[in-house]
Amino acid sequence: MSDIKSICVYCGSSNAVTPAYLILARELGQALVQQGLRLVYGGGGVGLMGACAQAAHQAGGDVLGIIPRFLLQKERIYEDVEHRIVEDMHTRKQMMFDESDAFIVLPGGIGTLEEAVEMLSWARLGLHAKPMAFLDEDGFWDPFFELMDHIIEGKFTPEAFRSLLIHADTPQMAISALKDHHVKLS
Repeated sequence: MSDIKSICVYCGSSNAVTPAYLILARELGQALVQQGLRLVYGGGGVGLMGACAQAAHQAGGDVLGIIPRFLLQKERIYEDVEHRIVEDMHTRKQMMFDESDAFIVLPGGIGTLEEAVEMLSWARLGLHAKPMAFLDEDGFWDPFFELMDHIIEGKFTPEAFRSLLIHADTPQMAISALKDHHVKLS
């Protein structure tokens, strides 16, 4: 049995993306609810972020959005769910970390990548052992995994680091892999 109760989702906040990414985000939101998991996310109502949160909320799920004050207009807070307004990005990221037991990374831009890499860095430093899954249906994250392999092959990161990197192509696969990984660490 898994102790995972809350999953933090990192993802893009752009509405101008391929519609398939928005569909995947909605599917993830619904899958989290079906598994009885709370969604912790960046608080916005736009892009994949909004699609995931709206789908989870509409399916009756527990959703917590965390957004810095300066992004209230840009990311248009999704007011239908519980949210916390914080003063800066550092507080947002720390609170998202504190409120979650695992991470799923949907396609996104530099902000999404930065959040995921910071959590991987913290894990590499031994600051946590929360599992992370990268979710895509079209190979979006393949170049990232190639880079990780390159870094490991170059001996900048130990081979054991690979176990932190889950690559999934369905929401159900991502959630199952996170639960399995969490059980192995317990």
